[in-house]
Amino acid sequence: MYKNILWGAGIVSLFTVASCDKIKDFKDTNTDQNQTANPIPSALLTNVESNMGANLGYDAGGINTGSGLYAQYYSETQYTEVSRYNKPTYNYDTYYAGAIEDLQNIIDYNSDPASAGTAAAFGSNNNQIAIARILKAHYIKFLTDAVGDLPYFDAFKGKTGAVTVKYDAQQAIYTDLLKQLKEAVEQFDNGLTVQGDILFGGDVAKWKKYANSLRLLIALNMRKADASTGQSEFNDALNNSAGVIADNSDNVAIAYPGGVFPNPIYNYYVITQRLDYAVSETMTDQLSSTNDPRINVFGTSAKGFPYGLTRDDAVAFSGANSDWAKILNDPFNQTTSTFTILSAANIDLARAEAAQLGWTSEDVATLFKNGIQANFDQWGLGSADAYVAAQGAPDATKVATQEWLAFFPNGLEGWDVYRRTGVPVLTPAPATSNGIPRRTTYGTNDYSYNANNVTAAAANYTVNGQPDSQWGRIWWDKP
Repeated sequence: MYKNILWGAGIVSLFTVASCDKIKDFKDTNTDQNQTANPIPSALLTNVESNMGANLGYDAGGINTGSGLYAQYYSETQYTEVSRYNKPTYNYDTYYAGAIEDLQNIIDYNSDPASAGTAAAFGSNNNQIAIARILKAHYIKFLTDAVGDLPYFDAFKGKTGAVTVKYDAQQAIYTDLLKQLKEAVEQFDNGLTVQGDILFGGDVAKWKKYANSLRLLIALNMRKADASTGQSEFNDALNNSAGVIADNSDNVAIAYPGGVFPNPIYNYYVITQRLDYAVSETMTDQLSSTNDPRINVFGTSAKGFPYGLTRDDAVAFSGANSDWAKILNDPFNQTTSTFTILSAANIDLARAEAAQLGWTSEDVATLFKNGIQANFDQWGLGSADAYVAAQGAPDATKVATQEWLAFFPNGLEGWDVYRRTGVPVLTPAPATSNGIPRRTTYGTNDYSYNANNVTAAAANYTVNGQPDSQWGRIWWDKP
């Protein structure tokens, strides 16, 4: 895994390269030229963006799905080990050797004087680097929020070097992610539009809002670990002249063309024909108890699947209830459906949480209403006025509950809300006395290829004498 982390141990990233000079859409991502000496940065960018839904949204059994099980977005329908808190075995190094490597190649290719001139044919060097830095920061945030300490500062130093890589403290990683995002916003220039950008079409204004919005989420996660820095960073991002995501037209969302590039929910249920995950009864109970119309779009029915059952009980329930809710309903579960990763609703409600904390002078009630309406609009549900009125005056619990709902089906972010706020109040599966897991453990590849360093990192998450425990808390997750 870590020889160097991006290039060693037999792990090969797909360097997706075009058969022509310009990359315009998804179809170019399946042209593979893995051994090219001169990667085409627009193709690498398209490759990363085309996989964001499956990597950072719904990954069908990976880190994000496991996080969604811990957040009780989902229930397992037959193999119930994860939701009953057996120790997971996710190997996250594929992110390093896939998307993150592609992004690092864009940065390196545009930074090296020997190749920058050639790279500039695909857009301004600065703009390509800035976009890659933003996306890389999002991937690293995803991974460190799941696992905690990670190889970071020494993990991107080139294709040769140390056989193994140390694990950096999450606090240091968070500090650098905020720095990277802030610098990326300032790095954009008025040069050529970046090619291969199927997310925003090279729209610099939208990329800046994306970066500032990520900064808000990172800063808010720091509310217990380092509230002073979190508040300062939150306000710095919020008040940046480039703005944050405040309208659904600026959402980070992948519009899938279908065919060989299907929406990840459609791919899971229809193409692979898997039925291992359902909308949890926890979620449907929450929605039905408040007459929330999102119950009509979050799942294919209003029948949630009980959470944390034994395998025998889960199979029995599934057999007796064939109409249990699959994740997302029509029109959001089709092959060409757009998949949203970060939305105006998420950011409005994050701002409401910050205002509730006293971090800003913004009006909590206005942001609460705006966030819910943005989420209703995202799902095509019309006016939220009656629903908002029924909620009453927003307090911290109500705000966090809406954050949890608005991130669905993004399991990692929903789990972040739960770990950060303790909301909603979730009942753990009956299989454990330790409560709901707080992190994802290191993968088997860590121990196979980087044993000394991972052993040292794992000791930081010791619970009841067991290192690398899923009940060990990451840096920002304080009681």
